[in-house]
Amino acid sequence: MPKSAFSAIQNSLRAFLGGAEVSLSEVEGEESAAPLSGDRQQIQARMQVGQVVYRFTARRSEIPFTATENSFIQELFTAFEGLFAGFSAEGYAAHFRTALLTSLTDIAVARYLRGDRKGVFWPIQSLIQLLKSLSYQRYEGSPATTGFLVYRTQLEECLSSLEKTRYDWLDLEENRQRISADFFRNPLPYRFVDGLRAMFLCDILMNVKGTVHTNAPGPSDSIEQLSHRETLSLLTKAGTGAFAIFVNKSSEVEIVLDRDQILLWRQGAWGVYDPDIYRGFLAGQLEKRSIDYLVWSIYALSKARHGTVVLVANDDTDLDALRKGSVGGRDPLSRALIQHVRGTKIGTLKRSGVLSRILSSDGLTVINRKGELLDTGVIVDISRVSDLVTGGGRTTAATAASYFGPVIKVSEDGPVELYRNGKRLYRFG
Repeated sequence: MPKSAFSAIQNSLRAFLGGAEVSLSEVEGEESAAPLSGDRQQIQARMQVGQVVYRFTARRSEIPFTATENSFIQELFTAFEGLFAGFSAEGYAAHFRTALLTSLTDIAVARYLRGDRKGVFWPIQSLIQLLKSLSYQRYEGSPATTGFLVYRTQLEECLSSLEKTRYDWLDLEENRQRISADFFRNPLPYRFVDGLRAMFLCDILMNVKGTVHTNAPGPSDSIEQLSHRETLSLLTKAGTGAFAIFVNKSSEVEIVLDRDQILLWRQGAWGVYDPDIYRGFLAGQLEKRSIDYLVWSIYALSKARHGTVVLVANDDTDLDALRKGSVGGRDPLSRALIQHVRGTKIGTLKRSGVLSRILSSDGLTVINRKGELLDTGVIVDISRVSDLVTGGGRTTAATAASYFGPVIKVSEDGPVELYRNGKRLYRFG
């Protein structure tokens, strides 16, 4: 039964791990006691059902697994083992598969967030479910949004860390309350505390103490705000294991971790946006500082639903061999605008607010190893791959461009994909 139950979540696990191959096998005797592999190209986890030991294995070529992915999978199979014990009676196989399909990753997320602290699983899980429900809510045609910052220090320490930030503190005093199913029974809490200009502040047991808010949030479409850079700076002062959780304008649930990863509930499934995956993919191809600029710009575009294709060109790339044309054609104004930004570092473009507009324009954007913009609006010559690719124009362009260096593609509906040498290696969202 464990293998048939595993089939219910196999596709979800593959998606969470970016398209990795996953399997569950029974192991016997000395093999069951052997240490798990430390190979970063695979993840292994054990679970025991009765006297039988099973081993989960995930494999992904070229893109190594990160510590976050490994830790999450260990929590997930601990939860799998616990759930199985509750549905092991004969005749409950379908019940168990349904529970796995609908609840297992939620349980793993809550376990992962609680860390090594016992007895706080249910409050975290309750908050996740509350915000998942809120993500379906609309108010006068607009999506409901909100945010919670969950601290792990004492309240006084957390508040003192806010003194040199743009955030102010509103103490709810006698109106403090614990988060419950009817927390958003009227629209004022999520209209006033929208997750952009204000967040609720609560402890790990989900006792809301007050709100933190700012009157100067900056433009709502900036890369810094969309990728929660300021939220991260608050989390680093809120205690190890602190996290922030949001319902965003795209009706997704985002969990920002103090380790600078984001767990994202999108289209009914959980995924992890882990910068280490992209750093590994671009290592040796792009300078480190530019990698971080690009990584969070890509997340911002995915969240805002702006498609893009970015090539980090090899040193010997012949742009004339890559280019079939230009989105701007021979229009002199378009050429002048592109010429103005050529050779500029993407960090400089990001700080000026231009980078997101460049990346979200049509055509391929090309940068070099130093993080300098070589060209944008490029129409790619797809003659060598057009009959081999299944997908739309961006997929074909990304596949063709990936023969000239690593490529990151963002689809208009949000997913992020990594390409190299004509192959898709990883998918998020």
